[in-house]
Amino acid sequence: IYVYGGPHAQMINKSWTGSAGFFLNYMAQKGYVVFTLDNRGSAGRGFEFESIIHRQLGDVEMADQMAGVRYLKSLGFVDTTRIGVHGWSYGGFMTVSLMLRQPGVFKVACAGGPVIDWQWYEVMYGERYMDTPMKNPEGYARSSLLGYAGNLEGKMLLIHGTNDDVVVWQNSLSLLDECIKQGRQVDYFVYPGAGHNMVGRARVHLFEKIAGYFDDYLYGGLIRGSDRAMI
Repeated sequence: IYVYGGPHAQMINKSWTGSAGFFLNYMAQKGYVVFTLDNRGSAGRGFEFESIIHRQLGDVEMADQMAGVRYLKSLGFVDTTRIGVHGWSYGGFMTVSLMLRQPGVFKVACAGGPVIDWQWYEVMYGERYMDTPMKNPEGYARSSLLGYAGNLEGKMLLIHGTNDDVVVWQNSLSLLDECIKQGRQVDYFVYPGAGHNMVGRARVHLFEKIAGYFDDYLYGGLIRGSDRAMI
């Protein structure tokens, strides 16, 4: 499952790739079933559909993504014991949310630049959707993923750029620290000097990293290293 799920973005549309990009097509060519769903809170379906997430980021979006999981499980060609999830930025937040708040559903997760606690996010975005921590302490507490670290099952890879000024490094480092305290093993990869998005050779390396992680732990290592030139 590739997830974004945040406001002002729509993944499913009438464009040629449906906003999915060529990496997901590459993963499909490798033999993966690739699925993307625009949950409530995403753009393109009106104010009511998008604004329902106000002050409660993560709850409604996750419920809709789990409806997508149930749909996938109804398909005879889907191996329900090997479901993975991947996302970046808000999608990283959703990926970690699904992995920790729905333990046992996903075997493998790759979360890039993930928001872990909205109090650390830039105010022009975070407070637009969550209000301030003083006005909405319950919402901030519930959406923080630090308290769920002990729920981790399966394999999870966190990826972050050291110069990320959008989702500051404190987010993933804090989750890493909490996983250590809870005795949970998590994989972690850092791009030195990189910002929120990888560019150039680092972007190619990133796609190789994500594809390889799923190949090793979701596909069982059967196709590790094949067709890398296609990335």
